[in-house]
Amino acid sequence: MEITRGMVNLSPQPKGCVVTLGNFDGVHKGHQAVLANVRAKSKELGLPSVLVCFEPQPMEYFDEFNAPARLTRFREKIELLSAQGVDRVLCLRFNEATRSMTATEFIRLLVEKLNTKALFVGDDAKFGADRSGNFSLLVEAGEEFGFEVTNLRTLTFGETRVSSSRIRQCLAQGDLKQAKELLGYPYSIKGKVVYGRQLGRTLDAPTANVQLHRYRAPIDGVFAVDVSIDAGAGEKVYQGVANVGVRPTLEEESLKPILEVFLFDFDGDLYGSCVKVVFCSKLRNEKKFDGLEELKQAIAADVTQAKLFFAERNKRSGL
Repeated sequence: MEITRGMVNLSPQPKGCVVTLGNFDGVHKGHQAVLANVRAKSKELGLPSVLVCFEPQPMEYFDEFNAPARLTRFREKIELLSAQGVDRVLCLRFNEATRSMTATEFIRLLVEKLNTKALFVGDDAKFGADRSGNFSLLVEAGEEFGFEVTNLRTLTFGETRVSSSRIRQCLAQGDLKQAKELLGYPYSIKGKVVYGRQLGRTLDAPTANVQLHRYRAPIDGVFAVDVSIDAGAGEKVYQGVANVGVRPTLEEESLKPILEVFLFDFDGDLYGSCVKVVFCSKLRNEKKFDGLEELKQAIAADVTQAKLFFAERNKRSGL
């Protein structure tokens, strides 16, 4: 899959392409249904598929601290989109110039820069300055400039639409099972292990600190987790306990959440390694304890509870 950042780096599309627009945060089942339609049309026309997105996401540009927590960072999203068969991602920087782009200028981008032959968008699509453009305007443009516009029907799960917002709600409530059903895969976070204060060693639970690069995380609390470590010679999976939060007991609450992972039966150096933390079961909410001794006892209880969860999971799996 090709990634293009900015229009200036966009190569010509003499034969045209099949386009879809959106954040695609999480690349959940609803997104996957959209991309299946895009992929089918791309194959039918013999043209590459192009997904257009923005970085930062518009809501992050307007209010970084209060924007919805991302389900996936950009790199994780790219990996998921590649797995869905997207040929190219055009990532446009969202700034004042982008925000001021009129609906007419955006349509000109679709026609003159991308040579769009087929466009897939939701009927609630809004684009251009002050969200002045809508689905009807795209249909009119398609008739004028010769590209097909397809209305993407919303995928539902039960009686509720599949959306990134609903998945965030499931994660906030600790409902990992339904989040997995909506995503189509278990929720996980990938990141690089960095140096921390190494307080976990004094609590009999040395932890790996994983960079989150965000002011808000869609998940918080203590969890039983599977952790994949890519050591270059092959991936190995360990079980463990993870905490996502601001560590209130240590009286160092910050704006940015921290992901800490304690691996069972692991003895090695993880600093600099990239890990994938898969959240399997929520054990409890993050809590402020009366001192390190009480925190140490809570961590021991978390470890016991997590090991019971994994033992029961193995039993169900016949392992």
